[in-house]
Amino acid sequence: MKVEIIAIGDELTSGRILNTTSSFAARNLFEAGYDIYAMNTIGDSPKLIGQALKQALSRADAVLVTGGLGTTDDDMTNEAVSKALNRPTMPNLEILANIRSHLEEITVSPVSRLEKLAWLPSGAEALNPGSKMAGYQLIHDDKPIFFLPGIPSQMRQLLTEEVLPKLSTWHEDHRLTTYQQIFRIFNLPETEVNRRITSLDLSPDVHIGYYPVFPEVHLSLTVRDKKTNNAKRLFKSSCRAINTVLGDSIYGCNRESMEKVIGGLLVAKKLQLAIAESCTGGLICQKITNTPGSSEYLLGGVVSYSNSLKCEYLGIDPDLIEQQGAVSREVAEEMAVGVRKRSGADIGLAVTGIAGPGGGTAAKPVGTVYIAIATEEENWVTKFLFAGDRQEIREISAQSGLDLVRKYLLQHSD
Repeated sequence: MKVEIIAIGDELTSGRILNTTSSFAARNLFEAGYDIYAMNTIGDSPKLIGQALKQALSRADAVLVTGGLGTTDDDMTNEAVSKALNRPTMPNLEILANIRSHLEEITVSPVSRLEKLAWLPSGAEALNPGSKMAGYQLIHDDKPIFFLPGIPSQMRQLLTEEVLPKLSTWHEDHRLTTYQQIFRIFNLPETEVNRRITSLDLSPDVHIGYYPVFPEVHLSLTVRDKKTNNAKRLFKSSCRAINTVLGDSIYGCNRESMEKVIGGLLVAKKLQLAIAESCTGGLICQKITNTPGSSEYLLGGVVSYSNSLKCEYLGIDPDLIEQQGAVSREVAEEMAVGVRKRSGADIGLAVTGIAGPGGGTAAKPVGTVYIAIATEEENWVTKFLFAGDRQEIREISAQSGLDLVRKYLLQHSD
């Protein structure tokens, strides 16, 4: 079953607001077994809306429209639908009653503009009239059209609670079972990922996609049920093959973040982490604490941006900084050792580097970063030379530090 998505709004076509509703709808519809034929974004023009809707109906089995259902003058979806499909607008009495009841509660002078929400193209069925969210379904030429609000939170709720259940009963035999896995890859260039995957010579029924999400690469594997093959078996064998050729460059799958994966490993091994950051400015701690329950394994961190704080809070000898420089293998190691000892953590992680745009030298150019890990048994330091702007260097430094902790935990014997 082919579904076409249309997003409406001048705020989208002007770039003022990112169109997140279409991506959410596409992902959820695809995972539910539907093919996405096309995705269109158009402005608040009745003529364009009508043209896009009629074109979608001519080539798709169902249409999802978001935006343009509000009370302001630029909300023109209902007007455009009425004209394009020759369906005069009529008041939905249930919605109208709810609006008037609400107005009586908040003011003695009802504002008729809100009643615009109740005037829908003839044949429209409100998706959830009691929810105070605009949204309705229309059957035209035996094809379902769903109109949802452009407000992302409302759109997501109506899609999952109303649209998907209704679609599931519409031509059930046209749905495909989808097997999909997103492999999250770090520290391996997209070109190398592509080379290794190409060497596998996977079945034509296996669909591979590559999505650079700095500083990572996300690889999607999709197999959809067909009468010609055992989709589940093919999916499992393809996953095993991908894991074999990419190895520990795959740190997680689907919506697992690096910090969530590390948290799970720390909990499983009953270990605690402390962090000393310089050039990353607390970014690593921020990433880790984005995960609920991280207080179980993160003791805390020190943002020792100045040399004086490195000495005072981490116990680094000022002479060492004077001799080797704050960005050096020796100072990175002492930062990791210091934060581990002073916090009582099992693992100390430290990052020091030059994020730029200034501060680099011929010996230590911008992008030079040292990352150290200290444990009771051993310490080690890794030197990196990253490229990019200041924020990119900070981001990849933070992710690299987390990745080193991950690899240590994977190798750590209980």
